[in-house]
Amino acid sequence: MLKSDLPFGSEFSPSQIELPVVLDLSQTHGGDWRAFENAIRKRYFDKHDTDAYNRGKLANNCKLGMIAYGIIDRDARLTDFGKHLYSLREDEASLYFDFGRHILLNLYGSTLVQCIQDMQHAGDTVDLVKLRDWLDERGVHFPRGGKHASIMRLWLEKAGVFSKGWRIDEPRLKEVLGIGSEEVEILSTLSREQRYFLKTLVNLGGEGPYPSNDIERMATATYGIKFNEKMLPKTVLYPLQEAGYIKLQRETTGRGAKPFLVIGTPKLIGELVEPLLVQLEKQTGEDLRPFLRKPLYEVLAEVSSDDKHVRGLALEALAFKLMRLVDLDYVATRLRGVTTGGAEVDLIFESSRLVFSRWQIQCKNTSRVSLDDVAKEVGLSHFSKSGVVILVSTGSIGGDARRFANMVMNSSDLCVVLINLRDITQIVEQPSSIVDILFRECPRAMSQMPFRPRLSYSARLA
Repeated sequence: MLKSDLPFGSEFSPSQIELPVVLDLSQTHGGDWRAFENAIRKRYFDKHDTDAYNRGKLANNCKLGMIAYGIIDRDARLTDFGKHLYSLREDEASLYFDFGRHILLNLYGSTLVQCIQDMQHAGDTVDLVKLRDWLDERGVHFPRGGKHASIMRLWLEKAGVFSKGWRIDEPRLKEVLGIGSEEVEILSTLSREQRYFLKTLVNLGGEGPYPSNDIERMATATYGIKFNEKMLPKTVLYPLQEAGYIKLQRETTGRGAKPFLVIGTPKLIGELVEPLLVQLEKQTGEDLRPFLRKPLYEVLAEVSSDDKHVRGLALEALAFKLMRLVDLDYVATRLRGVTTGGAEVDLIFESSRLVFSRWQIQCKNTSRVSLDDVAKEVGLSHFSKSGVVILVSTGSIGGDARRFANMVMNSSDLCVVLINLRDITQIVEQPSSIVDILFRECPRAMSQMPFRPRLSYSARLA
């Protein structure tokens, strides 16, 4: 029998016990698990309409749930995390907030939430039977008939992540996860222009060097921020240098005035880039995480690896990094369901800035993208309700594929963006060129009103 990836939780449920009370019981009886079980039984289960053996079993299940959630050890002693929760027992808002974060980051809670987002995005009703199948597709198992997912949802509801059944409070989810909290605090001290210039540098990877005018142009395209070009050094560059986030160099070759080269400092990497990477890594699969720390040119090189598994991960990371350049937020992994006709959409991103309500991306590690490849993705867009289809190819784009894409765009509101190896190489050499490529492929893209988009893509090896 497969071991459950979601923690066992029978009788360790907020509908049956009170977390501050069982923490206090563990503090009192830790080291004597029998006394701990007896205390739980007397407090919660002695009035159950069953025999003494089963009442003891219920108390034992509660203890096992606390072990599975990392709160106590086998002797009912509080773990380090349990001691932390115990210190918060009189502040229930903080108690459930920190317990919820622990579940999300350490107990597959984020995967559970992402899976539910996928199901709801696909129009599927969430129930334990379907949820178990969807989680299995992600390599996360819990036993048939088990209440593991329901009990985890109840604890996350105490943290405010869920409300009214399986409904997710996404702002609260991000708050509990801590996404962007450090960034918000740091960037709040900067002017609007300085803030978005620095955010764009972070999206690019932070180190550089990057020409200041490239960063400025990309910030304008991504965030809609307007800069005074003549005053850029005085209002943006020099203050950020004085704050310790960037270093500036002048290009000395060629004729005419040259823009500054901007280099991210260790302070920028430590305070903004590194926390961003940690947040992303906590939400993605372990096998993808090493690729997130590689520069784009290394990821592109790995796409040609002899190892098929490595090629697949590199292909996925390639599209991931391309979309991070324009500051889309990662949400979930592997959207699968009947709405996509059995096809799979591996990642979902969100943004409140860019122009399409939903982005569907497929990466192909093939020599050529054909008309059939484009037609297939266009067809899938009707199921996923995408506003844009992006095909990223490590080869070339066929002429018939481009003509079909143009025909689709001329006869519908769907945008089709085709990116080939030459485009990818250009982006590797000059990341800001992704803006030009998006404009080139679909000129009306940036003219649409911003909407809260969801972006999904399938990274597949042919």
